[in-house]
Amino acid sequence: MSVKFRLGAMMFLEYAIWGSWAPVLSAYLQNNLGFTGAQLGIIFSLLPLATIVSPFLGGQLADRWFPTQKVIGVLSLLGGVILILIASITSFGAMVWLMLLYCLVYAPTLALTNSIAMVNLRSSEKEFGSIRVWGTIGWIAAGWALTGWRFAAKSPEGIALKGDVLILAGIFSLVMGVISFFLPHTPPQKGGSNPWAFLEALKMLKDRNFLIFAVISFVVATELQFYYVLTSPFLTSAAIGVSQKSIGAVMTIAQFAEIFVMAFMLSWALKKFGMRRTLTLGILAWPIRYIIFVIGQPSWLVIGSLALHGFCYVFFFTAAYIYVDSIAPKDIRNSAQSLIATIILGFGNFVGSLFCGWIQDVFTTTAATAGGEAVKAINWRGAFLVPTALTLLCLIVFLAFFREKKNAGAQATV
Repeated sequence: MSVKFRLGAMMFLEYAIWGSWAPVLSAYLQNNLGFTGAQLGIIFSLLPLATIVSPFLGGQLADRWFPTQKVIGVLSLLGGVILILIASITSFGAMVWLMLLYCLVYAPTLALTNSIAMVNLRSSEKEFGSIRVWGTIGWIAAGWALTGWRFAAKSPEGIALKGDVLILAGIFSLVMGVISFFLPHTPPQKGGSNPWAFLEALKMLKDRNFLIFAVISFVVATELQFYYVLTSPFLTSAAIGVSQKSIGAVMTIAQFAEIFVMAFMLSWALKKFGMRRTLTLGILAWPIRYIIFVIGQPSWLVIGSLALHGFCYVFFFTAAYIYVDSIAPKDIRNSAQSLIATIILGFGNFVGSLFCGWIQDVFTTTAATAGGEAVKAINWRGAFLVPTALTLLCLIVFLAFFREKKNAGAQATV
């Protein structure tokens, strides 16, 4: 099998795992298990928390000690077993601990799959988008598989069985573990002057432009969690009216747009506008989408605005990984990717998960029905005004302070 085919299959499975649970787990936890906004925030903060710690370990292992494909394979097999165990859990306390354990083994693979792809491609700037797009296809496949499963089950609760999202993710993870051992052999780079590769990666923050880029990436990532944590409960609320059976498929609108943008627009944008302007367009898409959420009507426009995720994610986050690859020394590329993954998927998403869960509770009111039953109502307009304002602020700061170095720009354009 060709290198590109194997790397594409890797990306498909890596994001099918994540896509099985990330967009819809909050709706399951809130609607079926009765978790609060704060509890949702804690559950969704666990992967970011793990990303703060695990990628440095994973990057260190792959940069200095073990072949990257074997590190990914072992971690994926462990993750699959843990996910299937979590599926049977209904109590908040037990789920927190098992989910944290799972996240600790999954988090390193997010950076390592990027780095193994870039190392084995002739030109990461030209070819990475066409490989990474298979991750988005995998995310979509997971969403539609879940929807088909739920409709086939004909359950009145809107789910196929308890923990169905986690069981599906576990199956994908086990398959990922097996195929990882057939990825291109990528031995550790032992020629670096410092045996601790992640310490060398940290030194990149001394560069003013990279530091500004890292700070903006952190803030934008906090607002990404408003999409992952609050969007599915928002769409399944009475305000929009999407059914819980259909939510998995509806959420894949974002990924269809992501495929189009990644496959046909990312390389063109980098060549036409350069890295700085491409990142700027990516940031701009965020407040536009959240403004539509704030308006909240008509429902078709809100659902259609999910397509803006293609620009939000690809023009900022995917471009960010390419930017890091273009400026990082070759012997610490795994750790450099781990560093930006830690900033975005770690610190940014960790703070964002807790923050958006807290914001939901702030804008939640409780009223008593005629029968004396307590009913909670969420002011979605107020909740989504928060990420609208913060992403607009990021746009202003980025335009004012970030400058693209000529040598980095030349490598990043195609």
